[in-house]
Amino acid sequence: MATKRINLALQGGGAHGAYTWGVLDRLLDEEDLEIDAIAGTSAGALNAAAYKSGFVRNGRAGARETLDWLWHEVGMTKDLRIPYWMSLFLPTPAQMSQAIELSLPYMMSDALSRMTTPYAWGPFYRNPLAHIVEQLDFGNVCEHASPQLHICATNVRTGKVKVFSGDELSCDVILASACLPTMFQAVEIADPETGKLEAYWDGGYTGNPALFPLFEKDLPDDIVIVNINPLEREDVPKTAQEIQNRVNEISFNASLLRELRAISFVKRLIDAGSIQQGAMKDVNVHMIADDDLMNKLSVATKLVPTPYILQTLKEAGQKAADQFLADHKKDLNERSTVDLVSMFS
Repeated sequence: MATKRINLALQGGGAHGAYTWGVLDRLLDEEDLEIDAIAGTSAGALNAAAYKSGFVRNGRAGARETLDWLWHEVGMTKDLRIPYWMSLFLPTPAQMSQAIELSLPYMMSDALSRMTTPYAWGPFYRNPLAHIVEQLDFGNVCEHASPQLHICATNVRTGKVKVFSGDELSCDVILASACLPTMFQAVEIADPETGKLEAYWDGGYTGNPALFPLFEKDLPDDIVIVNINPLEREDVPKTAQEIQNRVNEISFNASLLRELRAISFVKRLIDAGSIQQGAMKDVNVHMIADDDLMNKLSVATKLVPTPYILQTLKEAGQKAADQFLADHKKDLNERSTVDLVSMFS
């Protein structure tokens, strides 16, 4: 069977990024699937860096091992596997999410985050993700071999998206991409041209993830988006936490929807013969998502990475990727499987 070449676009969403871990784990089973480039933001940046670090070290097995290690570290446990018999006595993910939201420690920390800032900790502050990200092999992450990595962060001063690639990648870049300003101090990175320090926040505000780095002519036409922020919710949020959660989801999906709208517009121009063939890339868009599961979760499970939820998300990602491959692998390198016209009608 001919090799299918694709690009990946990995969204951010805190601990819900474990869903992307599951997707990547399943895609690694496909020997005839080649990932040429990855654009990642926040948790998507963590997944992308872990994937690349392991893949350069030891191919598919190395990528899987490093992703497993990453999420074991995030969950603060050495083993996320739960025997089936034990899972029967555990609450559902929705119940776990609600329990965390209603717990006194979570409500206290949530209230505190609205009254103070990460800078209040002074010399006692340390980014809680730093000890994990520092252990990645950035010699491998910056390696020019496939897949290319493009990591998104938001410039605090200008409000513009910044995409770091190649030799620009570092521990600070990954931390910047995942820097929620209510939780972490802005990450300062020197501009290579001016030497000036620029402060960065989470890339989700301006590119979650940015798709435009994947439009280069030497890259495949196909972009598979792993979406972990629900595009739609049926119920109108009414509690303070539900409202804040939905505001965050809309904000973090806005940049992606703008780029998808632009892709849709270009495709219509190409189909109508309004622009010269080859003048602009005719992108094939695909999406792996589980909005049903994500609608049952909340910002609480994004911020509190419990091993049970992480494992549930991983298994959901594996299942969704398996279904996507069964339904659409034949369409890769042939056509889009996301109906952009309906999406924006």
